[in-house]
Amino acid sequence: MLKETQAAAKSGFAIIPVLLLVQVASVAVVITMPPLLKIAGLLIAIITFVCWFGFYMVQPNQSAVLQLFGRYVGTDFTNGLRWANPLYSKQKVSLRVRNFESSKLKVNDHAGNPVEIAAVVVWKVVDSAEAVFEVEDYENYVSIQSEAAIRNLASSYPYEAEIETDVSLRSSGAEITDLLRNEIQNRLHKAGVEVIEARISHLAYAPEIASAMLQRQQARAVVMARQQIVEGAVGMVETALQRLSEKQVVQLDEERKAAMVSNLLVVLCGDNQVSPVINTGSLYS
Repeated sequence: MLKETQAAAKSGFAIIPVLLLVQVASVAVVITMPPLLKIAGLLIAIITFVCWFGFYMVQPNQSAVLQLFGRYVGTDFTNGLRWANPLYSKQKVSLRVRNFESSKLKVNDHAGNPVEIAAVVVWKVVDSAEAVFEVEDYENYVSIQSEAAIRNLASSYPYEAEIETDVSLRSSGAEITDLLRNEIQNRLHKAGVEVIEARISHLAYAPEIASAMLQRQQARAVVMARQQIVEGAVGMVETALQRLSEKQVVQLDEERKAAMVSNLLVVLCGDNQVSPVINTGSLYS
């Protein structure tokens, strides 16, 4: 891989007075000196004029990659007015932090369910030479490789995990963020790009199965709620029987205990409001 080096560029403000002095002196020689010296002065004037094209600007968080007839000669990171060999070609590269938001990609997750996923990638160039010379168009490379990494990640994990401890796209936010960032960084490293952050910005089932999956989620939520209600009701019934026995409020045989448990579970686990029935007879009638 190409190793980035500092270019041997000069401050433009220091070069301006030198060029002005040489330019004025060469013009004076052409005007006042003998013909032989006039030729030398004319050559110096032409060379000085060409040197004026060596100036260029480098803004904050920007670099300039210098080439001489296709050969890399260095990178200039110093801000301000700069001067280098006028024969050098100068390509500016922004080192600022940038955002890339992918389009909504339709991918089959690990379980085969079609999902829509999109992500936001925060990145910046850290090696200008690699960004310019290792890939054809580093900005286009970032977008294509980021979307490829998002597709690969989405197909490697399920939208929802059957077991809570398993990694899933929907519930394992921190793990998926780290995996996505590492996946994109591995792809963009050769282009001199550092991935600062990568987060999923959109995640949903594809429209054709969204309704069915919503019903599935609702059914799962109902089952979990029922399970929690039943566990609580059983605990309350157990406590009630234990307290009645400890306080010796009433002595119940096994049959009446079973009836009491049944009635309490119906009251505690039922969906509708219970209508009480007053028994005016004995406990066994």
